[in-house]
Amino acid sequence: MDILQELQNRILFCDGGMGSLLQEAGLKPGELPGTWNITHPEELVKIHKAYLEAGADIVTTNTFGVDRLKYNENTEFQLEPVIRAAVTNAKEAIRQSGKQAWIGLDMGPTGKLLKPMGDLAFEDCCAIYREVVEIGADAGADFVLIETMSDSYETKAAVLAAKEGCNLPVFVTVTFDERGKLLTGGSPASIVAMLEGLGVDVLGMNCGLGPVQMKEILKDILEVSSIPVMINPNAGLPRSENGKTVYDIDAAHFAKTEEEIVDMGARIVGGCCGTTPEHIRMVAERCRNKKPVPVTKKNRTVVSSFCQAVEIGKNPVIIGERINPTGKSKFKQALRDHNLQYILQEGVTQQDHGAHVLDVNVGLPEIDEPSMLEEVVRELQSIIDLPLQLDTTDPVAMERAMRVYNGKPLINSVNGKEESMRTVFPLVQKYGGVVVALALDEGGIPETAEGRIQVAKKIYKTAAEYGIGPEDIIIDALCLTVSSDSQGAITTLETLRRVRDELHGKTILGVSNISFGLPQREIINAAFFTMAMQNGLSAAIINPNSEAMMRAYYSFRALMNLDPQCSEYISVYSGQVASLGQSAVTGNGGSASGSVAGTAGSQGTSDLHASIVKGLKDQAVQAARELLETQDALDVINSQIIPALDVVGKGFEKGTMFLPQLLMSAEAAKGAFEVIKEKMDASGQKQEKKGTIILATVKGDIHDIGKNIVKVLLENYSYDVLDLGKDVPPEAIVETAVEQHIELVGLSALMTTTVPSMEETIVQLRKAAPWAKVMVGGAVLTQEYADTMGADQYCRDAMASVNYAEQVFGLTK
Repeated sequence: MDILQELQNRILFCDGGMGSLLQEAGLKPGELPGTWNITHPEELVKIHKAYLEAGADIVTTNTFGVDRLKYNENTEFQLEPVIRAAVTNAKEAIRQSGKQAWIGLDMGPTGKLLKPMGDLAFEDCCAIYREVVEIGADAGADFVLIETMSDSYETKAAVLAAKEGCNLPVFVTVTFDERGKLLTGGSPASIVAMLEGLGVDVLGMNCGLGPVQMKEILKDILEVSSIPVMINPNAGLPRSENGKTVYDIDAAHFAKTEEEIVDMGARIVGGCCGTTPEHIRMVAERCRNKKPVPVTKKNRTVVSSFCQAVEIGKNPVIIGERINPTGKSKFKQALRDHNLQYILQEGVTQQDHGAHVLDVNVGLPEIDEPSMLEEVVRELQSIIDLPLQLDTTDPVAMERAMRVYNGKPLINSVNGKEESMRTVFPLVQKYGGVVVALALDEGGIPETAEGRIQVAKKIYKTAAEYGIGPEDIIIDALCLTVSSDSQGAITTLETLRRVRDELHGKTILGVSNISFGLPQREIINAAFFTMAMQNGLSAAIINPNSEAMMRAYYSFRALMNLDPQCSEYISVYSGQVASLGQSAVTGNGGSASGSVAGTAGSQGTSDLHASIVKGLKDQAVQAARELLETQDALDVINSQIIPALDVVGKGFEKGTMFLPQLLMSAEAAKGAFEVIKEKMDASGQKQEKKGTIILATVKGDIHDIGKNIVKVLLENYSYDVLDLGKDVPPEAIVETAVEQHIELVGLSALMTTTVPSMEETIVQLRKAAPWAKVMVGGAVLTQEYADTMGADQYCRDAMASVNYAEQVFGLTK
C-alpha cells in the first residue's frame, strides 16, 4: 500500500527512540549503533517489533549517522552491509508482527559543516547521502526519512541525493531550538519554502525539544505549509541521574500533548530521544480514531534565503538591481577582473538601503557565466541573508546557480516562447523557485495589455504541466521606455491591473526601463514606481540606493495602510534632512549602525570594523594594512577587531545575525589578525594571549561542528586553543589538563549515547584537575542536564562559550 495514499486518509504513527533502547540492551558508550545491525540483529528486530506492536505504522532503520565518513574500506564494518542489514531487520520485525507497516530509510547529519562555513563541499555531501539512498532503496525501504537536520544547506544536499538516487517518497524533519531557529538560522517559513520547492512529500520537525515546546513552533509551520506535517518530539528535556540520561515527560503526558499536536494538524506523530514503545502505544491509543485535519494549499508566493522568507503579495517587494553589468562599466570591469569583493560590497550596500531581494546577473560575453554565477551566489549567500534573484538567459548557468542556492530563489526568467518554457520549467520543478515570466512569446512583445494577458495565461497553463502553480509565477508586465513609446506606460499599468484583478496573479517590473533616454531619470522612475504600485505591482527591480525611489516606496506603504502607524516611515525619516544629495534611507530599520555604505570614504578605522561586521575578508585585510601604516598593531586589535566581533556576537545572541554570518565575520577578523601578526613578528612585538583552553568532543562522538565553531571564535578573542579533536577518551583530556595546568576545558557531545562519556570526563577532571572549570555544549544538552553532570557552565552556543571564557579569565567588562 502506498504510504502517501494512506496518509490522506488517517493519522500515521512513527516509532520512537532507538539509541537509548540500544544502550539498555548493552550498547557501550562510543560504540557505533549501526554496527549492531550486523552484530546484534535480534536486538534490532526486537525493538522494531515492540514499536509495531505498540501501534507504530512506520519503523525507521537503524542507519542514523551511517555514511561513508564512519563506515568505509578502512573500518571494520562496511557501509553497504550495515545498511542492508538495517533494512532486513526492519522487514523481519514487520513479518513477525503480521501487520501492514512501512520502512523509513533513516538519514541524519554528516556531522560536518558545508563550505564556506566548514570543509565539506556541497557536491561531496550530495554524494555521501546518495550512496546511502541507493543502497537503502535497493534493499527495500519504502521511503527516505531525512531527520534531525540543523542546517538548511545540508538538508538540501540530502534531499537532492534522495531525489536523484531513488524514486521513493521523501520525508524531512529538521531540529529547531526553543527560539524556532535552526543551528544556521533557518526559520519555519524559510525551511518550508525551500523543502516545498524541492518537492518533498512530508516535512516537519524532530529532536531537540519536547512536545510542549514543539507545539509553539508547529503553529508557524502549519500556517505556511501546504503538505503533510510530521512531528517526532523528544520525551521532554533530558537530565542525568546516576550516570543515566532520563527525560522529564512520561508516556501519559507525552501522549496527551501529541493528541493536541494531532488536533492542530500534524499527520504523522511519533517520538525521538527518550521515547519508548510505551510512549507510542499511548499516543496511538489516544489518536487512532481521530479524523485528520485537512491539509490546505496556502497559495503563498515565497522566496527564501538560508534564514528568512520573503512573501511577494500585497506588500511590494524591492529587488536590488545593482549586481548587473547592464550600463555599469565599473561592474563589468569587476567581472573581468574577478573582483568578487566589489560585487559583495554592492550586495551589502543594497541590503543596508532596504532591498528585500538581490538580483544577481553576471552575464558578459567574455567570461564563463556558469562558473561565475555559481561562485557569486555562493559568496553572496555566505555573508548576506537576503534571498537572491538568479538572473540569466543561460540554462547551464541557471541550473548551476539553482543547485547551490541555499533556499528557494527567484528565477529571472522565462517567457511565453515554447523553447523557453520547456527549458526553464523542468529546472524549477526540480530545484524549486518563483519564476519571473515575461509577457512575450514568439510573436514578440504584444502592443496591448490584452495581448500580454493572453501570454500570461499560456505561461500559467504550461507551468501547470510541471506541477508549478500560479503562486510560483510572477508576470513581468514589461516596461518599455516612454520616450520611444508614448503608450508604453499606460499599457504596462493596464497589464499590472488586469493580472491583479482578473488573473489574481503577482507582477514584477524593471522600473527604470521606463526612463531610458530622458534627463533626470529618477523623477520619471519614482513617479512611475508609485503609479505601478497603485495598479498592483508586487515586486520592483530598482536601485535601493536611490533616495527618490525609496521615498516613493515608504510613502506609498504609509499612505496605503501597509505600514501600520507609519512606523517604518517614521523610523527611516524621523530627524533626517531629506535632500537629494544625501540618502535618507540607512537600513532596514532606519539605523545607520553597521552600515558599510554609511562608512564608505570615512576613516580606515570604520572600514575595518564594518568589514568584519559584514564578513568581508579581503576588505578587512586591506583595511588592516592601511591602519597599520599609522597605528600600533595592538591598538588596531583592541579598538577595531575586538569591538567588531563584540557587535557580531551581540547580534548573534539577539537573533539578528546567524551562524553563517558569525563565522564569516570570524574569517574576516582572522584575515586581519594574520596581517597584524606579520607586522608584530617583524617588530618583535607580541600579542598577549588571554589564556589556554582545551576543546574536545567526548569519547564515542564523532561530530565536531559545535566544537569547531567555538574554536574559531575563541581564537579570534585571543585565546590559545588546544583542540584535542573528536572521540577523545576522558584520560587524554585529563592528562592534558594536568600537564599544562589548564584553567578551562570545553566538552562537546551531539548524541544522547555519548553523554555518559562527558559525565565520566567531568568526574575524572574533578579528581585530577580540581582547579579546572568545565563548560559543556551540544544539541542534546540543557542547563539542567549540565547541572546534574556537575559542569561549571552550560553554553547553548558559541558566543556563550566566549562569554564564559572571559568570565573565567577575569576579563568580563
